[in-house]
Amino acid sequence: MVVLFILYLNTISAQCSSRLSQPPLQFHVKNEVLRVSLSILFGIITGLVSAFLFALLVRCFIKYINRTPILKGPVVFSLRIPSKTLKSAFSDEPQLLGSGPSGKYYKAVLDNGLAVAVKRLELFESKATNRKIQQELKALSCLRHRNLMSLRAYVRESRGYSLVYDYVPTGSLEDVTRRARESGLQLKWEIRLRIAVGIVRGLHYLHFTCDPKRMHYNLKPSNVILDAEFKPRLADCGLAAVIPNFYRAASGYNAPECIQNCRYTDKSDVFSFGAILGVLLTGRDPLEFFGEAGSGGSMGQWLRHLQQVGEAREALDKSILGEEMEEGEMLMAVRIAVVCLSDMPADRPSSDELVSMLTQLNSF
Repeated sequence: MVVLFILYLNTISAQCSSRLSQPPLQFHVKNEVLRVSLSILFGIITGLVSAFLFALLVRCFIKYINRTPILKGPVVFSLRIPSKTLKSAFSDEPQLLGSGPSGKYYKAVLDNGLAVAVKRLELFESKATNRKIQQELKALSCLRHRNLMSLRAYVRESRGYSLVYDYVPTGSLEDVTRRARESGLQLKWEIRLRIAVGIVRGLHYLHFTCDPKRMHYNLKPSNVILDAEFKPRLADCGLAAVIPNFYRAASGYNAPECIQNCRYTDKSDVFSFGAILGVLLTGRDPLEFFGEAGSGGSMGQWLRHLQQVGEAREALDKSILGEEMEEGEMLMAVRIAVVCLSDMPADRPSSDELVSMLTQLNSF
């Protein structure tokens, strides 16, 4: 009897040992769920990565086929200019109008008798740069305002670009002010104020009408073209932003933030306008004030000092002094020039405010 009981206990012990050696059913279920979850997660991640790579590939392909081609030969934006004869007109000996660090200006006569002004720019080797320049030139051709020089055509040549504009025989503001100093050309205050108002209206168009907003980047007297009635038109709008090593305005026309940290905003254009207004009022070039004792080193500091001590009249060009009413307008214009030449951009008015300020001086 005892032997049978011992055998019974051994049998039960063996069965228990066998059951304990097997994993529980719950463990099997959890393991299976984890395996399935990891498989699903891996599949989702793989799918997302594949979709991203495919979308990136498609985007690159679309960008490649839609990229701006590097065009050769004439690109014409005006019906008045025959594209077939445009390049041949450049091969003749054009009349040199002027030259500067940013390029040379010529007068060329097309086969149809139309006289055009041509600006030649040096070669740029980078294809990406050339595409960017072509995009900017196309955008510039769409600018339409009576105070802007419209781009009529351009030619991509082996040596660079030739930009075609309307020919304006009077020349630039720099040319006219030089003739006023050297040969006694009379520039009355009424004419000078008309020039200032026209420049500001051109800036207002760039800053407030264009979408997106545009800046000039290189406003100076040589880029202000005057017609026979001395109405100004701004040239080279935006070129300095896209062309490497493009010669920017002389430091006398550059805002402090442009020189110190290469920041450029619409208020930088306003500073440049203030320097031009100073030239119109005083007949002096801003570069004359560098290192000059008593001027503070800049036209802005000089004008500000004279205004503060009540001697702003001493700054005015003697050739435009005359009627008392006009002198009052000039002194108000000096105040406008001083605020435009403020060191801090936030202290300068906008071109929108300048239009109102200047037109209130006289009726235009």
